[in-house]
Parts: sequence; C-alpha cells; structure tokens
Amino acid sequence: MATTIKDLLTTALQDTYSAETQILDALPKMEEAATSQTLKRAFQEHLQMTQRQVERLEEVCSQLGIEPEGESCEAMEGLVEEGEQLVDDLDEGPVLDAALIGAAQKVEHYEIAAYGTLTAMLKAMGETKCADLMAQTLKEEKDTDELLTQVAESEVNPAALGTTAANDQSGRRSGAA
Repeated sequence: MATTIKDLLTTALQDTYSAETQILDALPKMEEAATSQTLKRAFQEHLQMTQRQVERLEEVCSQLGIEPEGESCEAMEGLVEEGEQLVDDLDEGPVLDAALIGAAQKVEHYEIAAYGTLTAMLKAMGETKCADLMAQTLKEEKDTDELLTQVAESEVNPAALGTTAANDQSGRRSGAA
C-alpha cells in the first residue's frame, strides 16, 4: 500500500513499465493487421520508440533504486484486448485500419496521462534528470498521437468512408433486384 510519494512513484513506474512491455508485444500484431503502408510504418517506428522508452523507464528505476517489474497493468491489458478483438471482428482493410488507429490512440492517451503524472511527481521530488527522461517520453507519446491523427485524417478515414459508400451502394443494388 502506498503511504509515501516514493511508494506511489514506485507503483506508477511499475505500472507504466508493465504497460510499455505489453505494447511491445501488441505493436507487431497491429502492424501485421494494418493494410495501410503508412500505418504499418507508424507502428514499426513506434515499436522502436517503445523499446527506447522501456530503456528510459529502466534507467529511471535504476537511478531511484526501484525494481521496474511489478504487477501487470490491468488498464493496458484491457486496451490491448480491445485492439485484438477489433482484429478478430473486422475484415482486413481501411475500416480495420481506422479501428486500429482508434485503439492505438486510446493507448497513447493512457500513456500521455501516465508520463505526465510521472514527470510531475519526479519534478516535485527534485529528481530533475529522471523527470527530464519521462518528459522526453511524454513528448514522444504526444507526437505519436498527432501522427496517428494525421494518418487517420489524410489517408485511412477517407479510404474507410470510400469502402462504406461502396458497400452501401452495392447493398442497395442487390436489395433493389
């Protein structure tokens, strides 16, 4: 049970470490399910970035004398499971790509909250170097969220709308026969 800010920080670091390691497992599956080459590249790049983020978390934990591994992040388990369900439920194509972006952005928003909290706690504790490392990751998560929005708006959502319109028209034609 957390009774001090250090206890709370330990729990938050371990939770975030668990979340990031779960994302390392999920990103290759998301990349494989995506059909947009731009989205595939974004997932590949984020996998590499996530590996560096895990290393940063390990560095912060080492500097603070905290074991990074703790209980599993249940929130991330749920978000990853939700993404996997989308892959199972939707046909490959632009609609699935749009759903994958939505799932990935839910993950990014969770991480933005986590890294914002970690940065603020570390600053409050006077751990400037550690806070700077977490702020760097926070910026990367925000940048990834923005990139996903750009991919959705410029490519994936218009393609998904085109798929929907084509399906609607073919459905009307077959229904009118």
